[in-house]
Amino acid sequence: TMFSSVTEVLRISWHRVSIPQNFTDYESIKQYNPQIPENFNFAKDVLDVWAEQEKRGQRADGPALWWVNDRKEEVRWSFDELGFHSRRLANVLSGVCSLNQQDRVFLVLPKVPEWWLVNVACLRTGTVLLPGTYQLTARDILHRLQTSRARCVITDESLAPVLDSVASQCSSLQHKLLVSPTKRDGWMNFGDLLRNASSDHECVNTRSDDPMTIFFTSGTTGSPKMTQHSHSSYGIGLTVNGRYWLDLTERDVLWNTSDTGWAKSAWSSVFAPWTQGACVFIHHMPRFNSHTVLETLSNYPITTFCTAPTAYRMLVQEDLSKYHFNTLQHCLSAGEPINPDVMRKWKDATGLDIYEGYGQTETVLIAGTFKGMKINAGSFGKASPAYDVQVVDEAGNVLPRGVEGNIGIRVKPHKPFCLFTEYTDDLVRTAECYVGDFYLTGDRGRMDQDGYLWFEGRADDVILSAGYRIGPFEVENALIEHQAVAESAVVSSPDPIRGEVVKAFVVLTPEYKSQDQDQLVKKLQTHVKEVTAPYKYPRKIEFVEQLPKTISGKIRRVELRNKEWGRS
Repeated sequence: TMFSSVTEVLRISWHRVSIPQNFTDYESIKQYNPQIPENFNFAKDVLDVWAEQEKRGQRADGPALWWVNDRKEEVRWSFDELGFHSRRLANVLSGVCSLNQQDRVFLVLPKVPEWWLVNVACLRTGTVLLPGTYQLTARDILHRLQTSRARCVITDESLAPVLDSVASQCSSLQHKLLVSPTKRDGWMNFGDLLRNASSDHECVNTRSDDPMTIFFTSGTTGSPKMTQHSHSSYGIGLTVNGRYWLDLTERDVLWNTSDTGWAKSAWSSVFAPWTQGACVFIHHMPRFNSHTVLETLSNYPITTFCTAPTAYRMLVQEDLSKYHFNTLQHCLSAGEPINPDVMRKWKDATGLDIYEGYGQTETVLIAGTFKGMKINAGSFGKASPAYDVQVVDEAGNVLPRGVEGNIGIRVKPHKPFCLFTEYTDDLVRTAECYVGDFYLTGDRGRMDQDGYLWFEGRADDVILSAGYRIGPFEVENALIEHQAVAESAVVSSPDPIRGEVVKAFVVLTPEYKSQDQDQLVKKLQTHVKEVTAPYKYPRKIEFVEQLPKTISGKIRRVELRNKEWGRS
């Protein structure tokens, strides 16, 4: 009808077009080929350079770090101030704590400004930073301290008692720094030490391939591994994220909501934005609150927003018409695949596409959707210029386009500098990642004729039912399109005839929680059969209040699968 075509035009005109700031199109970014110097230190070679430019009036006005919390407290540091405070802390680490280059520092703090100071001070002293999430238990902390042999730990009063309960079993641990206005026996006070330290500090020389940081991987599978990165692998390697995927300039304000214990915080709250001279914005809230997030996007001049699919799923359930994001220009998502239905709802409400990124703790950006590129809903875009990405079989042979296999990164004849160094002290698990000429990500997917990559699931998440291979993501995408479904996780479940069948764990939206559940099961099954190939429909559905997730917000399908199969 005439009316519907007019509204369609209005709707389309409302969608904002994102023009790249740092490149012209996807083809142009393939020229990316950074030269790696023998020595590199992000604090000296990047942060201090921005501080110098600030002093000369050569950087756009605006803070390097802008931190707020729910109590309306605010911290704004320029690159110069970040340098001043971090040099003081560097003197604390190398002086009072007598830490040497490559000694390990275990850092567990929520999103407080001190977390960023420790990051930079470790760079200045050449000590190796081991970030841990604030949600770690005593057992987790013990495992990390014993495995890493960290000499120093930095945390706050909430976790200090937990740390004290295991410290006696950690022979390497020598120094405990407490970020708190209060004092605690056996701990040195972070603030007091900082106030009394000199701000004169000479940044140490670090080789590009020296160890810089170790992340314990989030453990969607197995026990956490110590994933080691060098000064260049993240310090230079994450340029590809900042320049091309996030597409940041020094005038941008980036809000990335990642937990401080996850590699994504190194990606998008430290290296990628500061490489570009952009402002890192942080809203510290005790727990994710949709209303607070939307208010913050409305009230602060945030240009670029990056969060996990779980968060977008929650945000689109709010009435987005109440909010106006006047400065927001670029929205991104990473951590796990985002459902096309969520992308559509967000775009209809805000006019903005969500650009997906795919990577791992072990890598920088592997693939993504970049500005100016056609977004194919359900695909996580094309290969990042950092890597030669291919879909390969179990022997490392490249598979034809359209055929499902292992997502791999070519490492021969030249290993990319922006790939992790190793799993520290674990030669076996490091070697298991490589087959033929490729590093295997452990994810399965396919590449279409146009070079777009499509995710099928973790290698161990794929369901084999009556001869069919079924990726959980397709079924979850179909389910979330039904208004009864807030979130779902799909795993294999034992079946005497088919071997295994598709089972969906479903979190219902509030208005459906009181409805007849048997009828809802039938409705959802019918819905999936209509939306995707009928053989993929969930033969079993269980309604749950919440889904188990890793600390970084990824659904732990392994936990649900083990429950189904009676494995502890």
